[in-house]
Amino acid sequence: MMMSSAKPDPKPAIAPQPAAAHAAVERRWRGMVVPGGLFLLMIAGIIAMAAGVGWEETRTQLSRLGWSEVTALLALSLVNYLMRGLRWHLFTRRLGLGTGLVQDMRHFLGGFAMSVTPGRLGELVRMRWLRRETGRPFEQTAPLVLMDRAADLVAMAMILALALGFAAVGITGAMPVAALALAGGFVATRPRLLGGLADLGYRLTGRAPRLFARVRTAARALGQFSSPQVLVPAIALGLVGWAAEGWAFDLLLGWLGAEVGFAKALAIFVFATLAGGLTGAPGGVGGAEAAMVGLLMLEGVPLEVSLPATIIIRVTTLWFAIAIGLVVFPIAERLSGKA
Repeated sequence: MMMSSAKPDPKPAIAPQPAAAHAAVERRWRGMVVPGGLFLLMIAGIIAMAAGVGWEETRTQLSRLGWSEVTALLALSLVNYLMRGLRWHLFTRRLGLGTGLVQDMRHFLGGFAMSVTPGRLGELVRMRWLRRETGRPFEQTAPLVLMDRAADLVAMAMILALALGFAAVGITGAMPVAALALAGGFVATRPRLLGGLADLGYRLTGRAPRLFARVRTAARALGQFSSPQVLVPAIALGLVGWAAEGWAFDLLLGWLGAEVGFAKALAIFVFATLAGGLTGAPGGVGGAEAAMVGLLMLEGVPLEVSLPATIIIRVTTLWFAIAIGLVVFPIAERLSGKA
């Protein structure tokens, strides 16, 4: 009996994609969908408010701006992003991560894609890129996130306090918000205090020992940032960046015929941004817009002007940053994957 000489079919050259890869793609897709969903919700709310005000009045105000004015607003927002990106580079150099300026800018700007995701995933994805490209674990790069947040809080609190002083007008709740921001920045830049709070939190709760241990590890690493050689330029860069966006808001109000003065416009913009963050909503969406419209109306700016002004400044600040992040994100993800 002759044996068949036919050979069995070879195994497929390409194996099916693992389930883990599918899950990773799904998580990444969900992360990119959240900003779009929040944007659509904001647009729906804006449309409802514009309908209440009147389409004709809203369109008239929006038509006051040409391409040159919009370009100026975007340029001032870009100043903010670049100043804060330089600050991120300052922090990475202090940690001795060995990353370059372009690399750090790529990480910082790419993280903006996750600005309005729950839990502020932008910071986490920056840390993931750093882990891939430098081999440093999260515990060693966590101080970057803490210092970045702390420097923003201190800079914005200082701007708010100064603006209120020069504006000679009070904003209800402004000083407590400024005090909270300064307190948060102070705690985040004091390693012993932050470590003591972590110990106290664990003793009070008795839970999540690994989480509190990581906080203590990050607190010890914060000692590298506590010198004036680091804090002074870091806060200065934040002051320039956030003041640039406040100036954009002042210019916008003037173009819409609702001049309130630079100091007052700056105070309203910074307070609304901080208040939006205190609501806990991703990117402060909803809270910041409501605070901005309300404060403008208290200053005598009619709704048909305050609403378009709020729409425009939020699109040219928050959502412009997200647009930049969505462009840079896949580049940063691909390059970090190669590392």
